[in-house]
Amino acid sequence: MGSVKKAFDLEGKTALVTGGSRGLGLQIAEALGEQGAKIVLSSRKAADLTKAQEHLAGLGIKCDWIAADNGKDEDIKRLADEAVAKLGKVHILVNNAGATWGASTEDHPIEAWDKLMNLNIRSLFLLSQRIGKLSMIPNKYGRIINIASVAGLRGGTGEMQMIGYHTSKGAVVNFTRALAGDWGRYGITVNALAPGFFPSKMTKGTLEAVGVEKLAAGAPLHRIGDQDDLKGAAILFASDAGKHITGQILAVDGGLTAVLPA
Repeated sequence: MGSVKKAFDLEGKTALVTGGSRGLGLQIAEALGEQGAKIVLSSRKAADLTKAQEHLAGLGIKCDWIAADNGKDEDIKRLADEAVAKLGKVHILVNNAGATWGASTEDHPIEAWDKLMNLNIRSLFLLSQRIGKLSMIPNKYGRIINIASVAGLRGGTGEMQMIGYHTSKGAVVNFTRALAGDWGRYGITVNALAPGFFPSKMTKGTLEAVGVEKLAAGAPLHRIGDQDDLKGAAILFASDAGKHITGQILAVDGGLTAVLPA
């Protein structure tokens, strides 16, 4: 039997983390870096990336960054090309960049719908496709981790009307399964994390509107996620410990999706 400790080790591995300048993306970058991976972060704003780089440096983690807007096809191509140039190979791709939008279904702006579909699912396809062709397929190795959401596993409620977001994250769920089926023959695993409620800029409005206590009460563990709760699952999917896991969606939600609503 091989070493379990070694199976979770990421020394010698490289990772591109989109939406990596803050929130869940930065948390995952912390975990990957702590395990030894060489990191490249991306997000739209250079200032945010510089701040994230300084934060990681304070933890003893060196990283590089590339400013890119994943809502733009030309930026996605440039991001992939530059990431491969910086890293040599991209072993791990974390597709975390995304957006949300709250509006009643009957009044949901089509422009917002298109923005969500473009960033939350179309960009995942384009970046995965490019990284796959440039690095993972030729090297017969890859770990793709998509950030879905519990919103992609169940419908919404009248209290939180986000039909565009729910739909886009549902697409991420099946994109993950489909890509896993297509690319398994290349030694590439594709899995998704489906976070429940975590404090972030994206969830700030919901947390303020509904309340942390009420959101926590709906989960068996009676809490929302914290800054460490995605890290272990991300390392499992990114490392050789998860080499026989693909096409899976792991809810990290305190048990929220394990119970039926009252």
